[in-house]
Amino acid sequence: MKVIICGAGQVGWQIARHLSGEKNDVTVVDSNADLVRRATDALDVRGISGFASYPDVLDRAGARDADMVIAATYSDEVNMVTCQVAHSVFSVPRKVARLRAQSYLTAIYSDLYRRDHMPIDVVISPEREVAEAALQRLAAPAAFDTETFLSGKAHLMGITIDEDCPVVNTPLRQLTDLFSTLRVIVVGVRRDGRLFVPASSDQLFVGDNCYVFAPNEDIPRTLEVFGKTSKKQERVVIVGGGNVGLAVAKALEKRTQKIRVKVIEKSRKIAERAAEELERTIVLNGDGLDAALLAEANISRADAVLCVTDDDKTNMLAAVRAKAEGCPMAIALINDPTLVPLLGPLGVDAYINPRATTVSSILRHIRHGRVRGVYSIGDAEAEVIEAEVLSTSPIAGRTVRDIDFPEGVLVAAILKNDKVVKPLGGVKIDEGDVIVLFAMAADVPEVERLLQVSIDFF
Repeated sequence: MKVIICGAGQVGWQIARHLSGEKNDVTVVDSNADLVRRATDALDVRGISGFASYPDVLDRAGARDADMVIAATYSDEVNMVTCQVAHSVFSVPRKVARLRAQSYLTAIYSDLYRRDHMPIDVVISPEREVAEAALQRLAAPAAFDTETFLSGKAHLMGITIDEDCPVVNTPLRQLTDLFSTLRVIVVGVRRDGRLFVPASSDQLFVGDNCYVFAPNEDIPRTLEVFGKTSKKQERVVIVGGGNVGLAVAKALEKRTQKIRVKVIEKSRKIAERAAEELERTIVLNGDGLDAALLAEANISRADAVLCVTDDDKTNMLAAVRAKAEGCPMAIALINDPTLVPLLGPLGVDAYINPRATTVSSILRHIRHGRVRGVYSIGDAEAEVIEAEVLSTSPIAGRTVRDIDFPEGVLVAAILKNDKVVKPLGGVKIDEGDVIVLFAMAADVPEVERLLQVSIDFF
């Protein structure tokens, strides 16, 4: 498939990395020649330097026979015009745009929007995606990462192994023997900075970050097995009242469970806007690093603090300060993946990676056919893929043990007749089943071959 990616920043670069690695014909367009050079030097892609919305630039990028344009520049207006030009001038079949401004999103998601007037097939809102990720982190305070699958019937959770974990130093194959009714699968482990798919003989050690997959009904027991407790979040402090913080506060206000929320925002203008739009939330104007202001927000009595300003270091330090003042749970928004290894030593419990969240959302919309969900792990090191099994798939009609999966692939769960089934070796995968796979990045093309979904993306 021929794809033009407009914007060679963090999101555009990662999308190009994914798609070029799967042998697609990818062209990257950006007005910054240095970013284009970085992409062409590191990836198997073509590069065009210029403004993505200019017809002549899109023409040089090959828009006349492109299958898809992904507009992911930093400018909403450029992204919208790029999709309009791609449609009107070059008749590109599929247009994806990343939009941030709430005003545009409100119009697009309302009845006022008509696709004929602004031909965008898929709209990606980073703020909405990140806000949803933040709400998921708050809902699973024992996990440093979480994502839903199988129409909300199951969760992927990232869990840090502590000294009091009951299954530490236990071979994974014994989990089935010890907890025969538990449908949890350990699909990935990060140890000493390296992510890998564990074998049944592998053990979990103190300090490991493991990714586990479990149906919703088994989550409480799963957390107990891994030495974690689940506590309701009744008091939440949000540091940062911008689009993300505001969206999270609004969502928490709408919940039937009463949650007391306080927002701390440094900008007076942004704080005033948040105060106007929120009904029950207390908004404090000041620095989230100020111990006195945190005390005024009763941080010591809060169940969790969510640090979502537009500055990574502020988020990290605010999380550390909140923990020092007695808050048991701290979540930080981190754009720079190189800062993530510092979070553990600093005592930050969980983080949100906007780039990974946005990349996962875009991939979810552009994968072909029966792929229903994609979640990117870490710095695009692995993917969790949810897909319906087609009759033409090589895995249809075979048992799990008889399928020659690559070493970097593990079956996390199978949905049969609307029931989540643990993927034991003797379980047969039938046409129409929905399967969830954890795959290292290098093995994703083979996964798509096994699922018979690599013909095209739409």
